[in-house]
Amino acid sequence: MSRSDPLITRRRPAAWRYGVAVLSVAAALGLTRLPHTGLDLAPVGVFLCAVMFSAWFGGIGPGITATVLAGFAFDYFFLLPKYSFTPLPVEIPRLIVFTLAALFVGSLSAGQRTATESLKGARDELEGTVEELERTNKALQAESAERKQAEQALRQARSDLERVSRVTTMGELTASLAHEVNQPIAAAVTDANTCLRWLTRQEPDLIEAREAASRVVKDATRAAEVINRVRMLFTKGPPQRELVDINEIIREMIVLLGSEASRYSIAVRTELAADVPKILGDRVQLQQVLMNLIVNGIDAMKEADGTRELVISSQQTEPNELLVSVSDSGLGLPPGHSGDVFNPFFTTKIHGTGMGLSISRSIIESHGGRLSAGDNTPRGAVFLFSLPTKTEARE
Repeated sequence: MSRSDPLITRRRPAAWRYGVAVLSVAAALGLTRLPHTGLDLAPVGVFLCAVMFSAWFGGIGPGITATVLAGFAFDYFFLLPKYSFTPLPVEIPRLIVFTLAALFVGSLSAGQRTATESLKGARDELEGTVEELERTNKALQAESAERKQAEQALRQARSDLERVSRVTTMGELTASLAHEVNQPIAAAVTDANTCLRWLTRQEPDLIEAREAASRVVKDATRAAEVINRVRMLFTKGPPQRELVDINEIIREMIVLLGSEASRYSIAVRTELAADVPKILGDRVQLQQVLMNLIVNGIDAMKEADGTRELVISSQQTEPNELLVSVSDSGLGLPPGHSGDVFNPFFTTKIHGTGMGLSISRSIIESHGGRLSAGDNTPRGAVFLFSLPTKTEARE
């Protein structure tokens, strides 16, 4: 049965949405104009929070409205000369940077709401997809003449189910991903302000300004890389087999999920063998397997006492086989049900779908490998999967 969130599923009237935008900016202005109470409220941060909330609650239109109102308030009350809508030339760059930052934060918040709505739709479609799989299997048994067409539909349904699983997992990590993107953006804004200060001095320091501008480019590129990794996991399409470096995929997923691990004080350690041979596989599917195993390890250690450590290793065990392991120091496999963890819909999580490990095993087996689970020492669980190396394909 699907769950509904009134804040997300109900589409408020336009008057509500735009009214909330106006009230949010007004509240932000009131907070920044309070008499001295011991709080050091930065007007930029408070106004950006108002824009973010307006865009989340009402969408891009109210977000833009809140941006315009916040810009006027910032100009009138905080830029020189105060209480005037005609800022000094030296203050115009600050107003431009503030407006651009507000527009970006608002669009990011509105996009996050859209992603959340899409996630809910994907969850609602999951049960229907599974029912369709069952009907397809019955049709295969009853009508052998339609077997080929039914198998094609089954493959497409499995691909859609894999994508639903990726979307569900990424949706649950929205807060960590937003933090991962927000860090380089905040650094870029700081460096941009630094660059402006060096340029607006009586004798501009071009060397320092150039270095600050270079840091802006570096931080913006870093944010774009994170967004590209997330976008690739959301991409829908047929499997694409190519030669991939499993160590590179492991490093990418550690970067993407690093904030989620840090959020629960979990140390991530790698033991990656050098010069491991490449394998022939689908990059997105292998990323999904590692994402599922890493997220499961993090979930298992959220409430665990003592040291919280996630260890990911890779090694070549045979001339034509590569072994990857993900071990944690969490609660371990469920007692009496360690053999059921790969069964569809079996889960120990309150809000879990029970499809992550089942899909992961299906992906590994489609690559000609094996996925298994066992107990870690002294506590926790370890998941191992092997993949065949394709020497002839690499040549």
